Amino acid sequence: MSLREQAQQMIRASILAGELAAGEMYSASALAERLGVSPTPVREAMLELANGGLVKPVRNRGFRILTPDEADLDEISQLRLMLEVPSMRIVAERASDADLRDLREIVEQIEATAAAADVAGFLVADRAFHLGMLELTGNGRLVRLVAQLRDQTRIAGISELAREGNLTKSAAEHRDILDALEQRDAAEAETLMKRHLIHTRGIWAGRADPEPGAIAVP
Repeated sequence: MSLREQAQQMIRASILAGELAAGEMYSASALAERLGVSPTPVREAMLELANGGLVKPVRNRGFRILTPDEADLDEISQLRLMLEVPSMRIVAERASDADLRDLREIVEQIEATAAAADVAGFLVADRAFHLGMLELTGNGRLVRLVAQLRDQTRIAGISELAREGNLTKSAAEHRDILDALEQRDAAEAETLMKRHLIHTRGIWAGRADPEPGAIAVP
């Protein structure tokens, strides 16, 4: 993985976790110092994140962290439910045993980072798991679309939930989904993914569980 890719991964996780504040301005040099790398790969990483709608370049000042509202987050949740839930059937039918075994290590990373309340590490591993599953459908556009939707979220309350130990429930849900896929139980994998994404919407809002009726589930 290049320095640019590493910087992009860590900056994305820091933004989504709220460690880089929504609405605030950050220069490439300040972020580079924070990450312990040179400004060039950081600037390149930020420009790519800008293409995904996560930040906005401001001439001669740096990058502003964009802020979605609750309606935006509801729309993102609805789209992810429409895309990721039925994708589980395709994965269950097409993925090889070896492909699914490769995801087991990522699940263990999710669980370890949740237990340690390592928010940035949790988000990096969570992204790798979800996109890794979708890659097994063989549909590159699907993977890119879901990646972009994930990049448009902000998880302002996740740090508090991590301190309270509530990330462990979300972590366990990943293992359950993978178990269902390995058993080729497509219906169960779809049910578990739907439940997980609804739970995730609650985490975005800083709740361990979503409010009843918070989003319309397709």
